[in-house]
Amino acid sequence: MNLTRAFTQHPATVRETYWQHLGFAVRFGARMIGGGLACMIHGFLPFTFVTRGSETVRALHATLERQRPLRAETAARTQGAIIR
Repeated sequence: MNLTRAFTQHPATVRETYWQHLGFAVRFGARMIGGGLACMIHGFLPFTFVTRGSETVRALHATLERQRPLRAETAARTQGAIIR
């Protein structure tokens, strides 16, 4: 596999360029870190960030679910898979 393909193959499966995929992944990861830190602080100070962790998980899950049909369609076209 050549170097360019190594950076572009996966993003193409979700109809993104390398830069679009990088931006999405960095934003998604930052939201995960923020939610995780809130959970850790909540563990020490239970009166803080009472719903932040669960709200973050629900929001991130919703983000991925909105993209699921697109990912499944692209995967089916590129790999010949059956969409379920």
